[in-house]
Amino acid sequence: MQPHNLPTKELQRKMGITARKSIPLDEAKLLSRKICDRLTENLAYKKAGNVLSYIPFGGEVDVSFINDHVRQEGKVLALPICHDGGKMIAAVPQSPDAWEIGKHGILAPIEEKSYILKPSEIDLVIVPCTAFEGSSRKRMGMGAGYYDRYLPQCINAVCIAVAFESQHIRDLCVEPWDFPLNAIVTEANWY
Repeated sequence: MQPHNLPTKELQRKMGITARKSIPLDEAKLLSRKICDRLTENLAYKKAGNVLSYIPFGGEVDVSFINDHVRQEGKVLALPICHDGGKMIAAVPQSPDAWEIGKHGILAPIEEKSYILKPSEIDLVIVPCTAFEGSSRKRMGMGAGYYDRYLPQCINAVCIAVAFESQHIRDLCVEPWDFPLNAIVTEANWY
């Protein structure tokens, strides 16, 4: 056991969340924009037609700029809907009223008012994380396993996590089922 009687994985998750939440709001916005700019310059982004992104929550990298850019470029923007049992789907809202507060209090599309993309139709997945380890390109999420179950189904997609450099944890506790990403981008590095 680690300090505070937490297992190492839970302690690392808390460290990553604390690291991202400790960045002052103005600085986090600047760093998020830098991360978004780095990602939109990447060939995987430029080639993508269907993009699965997310709505930022709890100090995550603010990908609002990317989400807006996807729409402006005429690409398809899908966002996750999380169901019980760890199931996630990629929904493309079809109207301004196609939104609700979903699981875990996060804004999400309403499934009945959205087009659902098949995982095989997605070209790029932008993945949030609580912590990451650069050399293995592994990320740690909130612990429910939604992305680790969904990403292996995205057989035609490039999967890139976005994070702040302060969320980098060497010797990150990973499990065999943790999905390795194609890359992780921060304000300072591509891993």
